[in-house]
Amino acid sequence: MEIPLRLFLLLCLSLLSVVFSSNGSQNFIVHVSKSRKPSAFASHHQWYASIVQSLSTSAHPSRIVYSYEHAANGFSARLTAAQAAELRHVPGVLSVWPEQVHEVHTTHTPDFLGLPDEFDLWPNSDYADDVIIGVLDTGIWPEHRSFNDSELPPVPERWKGTCETGPDFPECNRKIIGARTFHRGYESALGRAIDESVESKSPRDTEGHGTHTASTAAGSVVQNASMFSYANGEARGMATRARIAVYKICWNHGCFDSDILAAMDQAVADGVHVISLSVGAKGMAPKYDRDSIAIASFGAMLHGIVVSCSAGNSGPKPLSAVNVAPWILTVGASTIDREFPADVVLGNGRILRGVSLYSGDPLDATNLPLILADESGSRLCVAGKLNPSLVSGKIVVCDRGSGKRVEKGRAVKLAGGAGMILANTKTDGEELVADSHLIPATNVGKTAGDLIKRYADSKSSPTATISFGGTVTGNSLLAPKVAAFSGRGPNRLTQDILKPDIVAPGVNILAGWTGSSSPTGLEIDERRVEFNIISGTSMACPHVSGLAALLRKAHPDWSPAAVKSALMTTAYTTDNSGKQIADLGTGNKSTPLIHGSGHVNPVGALDPGLVYDINPKDYISFLCSTGYSEKIHIFARDDTDVKCDSHKMKPGDLNYPSFSVVFNADSAGIQRGGVVKLKRVVRNVGISKNAVYVVKVNPPPAVKINVSPSKIVFTERNQSASYEVTFTTDGASLVTKFGSIEWTDGFHRVRSPIAVRWHNDLVASI
Repeated sequence: MEIPLRLFLLLCLSLLSVVFSSNGSQNFIVHVSKSRKPSAFASHHQWYASIVQSLSTSAHPSRIVYSYEHAANGFSARLTAAQAAELRHVPGVLSVWPEQVHEVHTTHTPDFLGLPDEFDLWPNSDYADDVIIGVLDTGIWPEHRSFNDSELPPVPERWKGTCETGPDFPECNRKIIGARTFHRGYESALGRAIDESVESKSPRDTEGHGTHTASTAAGSVVQNASMFSYANGEARGMATRARIAVYKICWNHGCFDSDILAAMDQAVADGVHVISLSVGAKGMAPKYDRDSIAIASFGAMLHGIVVSCSAGNSGPKPLSAVNVAPWILTVGASTIDREFPADVVLGNGRILRGVSLYSGDPLDATNLPLILADESGSRLCVAGKLNPSLVSGKIVVCDRGSGKRVEKGRAVKLAGGAGMILANTKTDGEELVADSHLIPATNVGKTAGDLIKRYADSKSSPTATISFGGTVTGNSLLAPKVAAFSGRGPNRLTQDILKPDIVAPGVNILAGWTGSSSPTGLEIDERRVEFNIISGTSMACPHVSGLAALLRKAHPDWSPAAVKSALMTTAYTTDNSGKQIADLGTGNKSTPLIHGSGHVNPVGALDPGLVYDINPKDYISFLCSTGYSEKIHIFARDDTDVKCDSHKMKPGDLNYPSFSVVFNADSAGIQRGGVVKLKRVVRNVGISKNAVYVVKVNPPPAVKINVSPSKIVFTERNQSASYEVTFTTDGASLVTKFGSIEWTDGFHRVRSPIAVRWHNDLVASI
């Protein structure tokens, strides 16, 4: 989402006023050692209430907002800073920190992903029948055709949740089997009850984001789905027979830590198999022990739940990936082989590629006068800044950035302009995002935008028009490519773990929409649609959440780490022309810092051959090795005997399906030479118990790699084998280098990407 600077500052001030009440209190997240509860208290909630009541008084009484017991141990409470400081000295309290406000990371994709009805993952997993996906988002529009339950059996016996019904949300069904809202943290931050004339307090989605993500993950089959005749065809989620449990956590002012923790806590208790969370931190990823999503995801993992999260939309900046804890499946966004062409035709006959979802009347004339926005009062086409006497009747070239794309078109329309060309700047590169504009408009890449500007500057009377081409699909469109906005590495928290893990379709995705809001989200837009086409890592995440549900059904004995491994080691790194996947942010080839292991490959993930498994104790050892010794019980929870002294390992030895190597990690600068040794364990999950895997090494430049042993022989299914990788270098480099290790038995290809750096300066090494 692009926001004007002035509006952004106002929004920041608004959020601050929401977080802090007039008496200086705010919501704090408190983690406690569960075993430290005095026997005098019948429940942990009573103990927590007693702790809060014992704090020094303030102008307004302190109060507990939520208690947590499944995904985390502790509570959230409204406190002053002085009370929070006092609370940190209470025996049994592990950490106290102010809650953060998070944001959402905002038909044809099954075909693109290779999911035909006849064979492979869908039928072999029975379309994830009876698998429950918990969707934490803005709610759901229950009447939508994507949530039809006519072909589903009764609700699974495993389900323990409920449906919060009311006048605004009459019932659930066999598809939407549960729906809850979590607003106590939001209301506590507001200092008042939700204004239900502005936003619904029920699980009903009045924004659209939650309906879109839920239908992407697990929507039923819908015929004749489209948006204004664009992308017409059959819409279906990744796991069409999976059940949806809705947890509404996001409101007009954001998604609050206390509500997110409560929803994940409840999802664990309700019995979900997969949690889909297209929400993340604003800015860079917070430390693991200060990240509610990371902490609750760890608790969910302990219960065997796969947690799939979006990597964030702050790309192409480095270090921009969020939700980077190694127990989270972190998903970036890529394109598919479908576009909505809206080409610019210049007066000199040159045609430049663009995209749009404009559905109104076409431009009146073949060629209209063309003007640059920076010559008309506002390069960014801010409303009220364009000069009507210069813009009227013309096509205006506006720069993308610092504001909603569709809002720029509205500004042009209000100034009397006839159309808009939205030109990418360096930040967005060649990424094209289609929008349902209110005026004839198109989005062009930076290269095309620069050509248009040069043409306009070189002519005394430049002209242009926009030619709208509907929907185009097929191999003539190179795909996938990584979206410029997709959050990317290096991993700012743990340099030994490569993030994101994988990329999936997240650009111009058609899925269900709310009946309460327009496709643009603008108040002036009175249009309503059943399906909307939007972009973001928010759209990529539920694709992978649905695929994880299919794998859980096909392999119910797999751990969350095994599911993640299958998706990562079978991912591909080439587009439909056989060339390496491109990065739309830079215009160059993508790398593992951008796409992780590659683009998700559902059919391959069904039968990966080998998996890299990780158990909870391995994650504890990892945390101990990365500086979380004093906070380890936030994660270890009930295990009071955990001592980091007994959990010795190198962070890079976590049994992760990828490799991130730093030579001379303890050195302040770049040094030549170095040796790093890392260990891994693989498990044979192939059909054949007798399997022989041979390693193939693609070393990064200036790096020698030795894998021992170079051949692994299995004689049983689920048999495990270990190997060690020795990375050696005589040289040094300022930039990160890449390679891969691949195990093959002649049928399976189990691939792990490698990223190698020679120093600790993450930004400089990109």
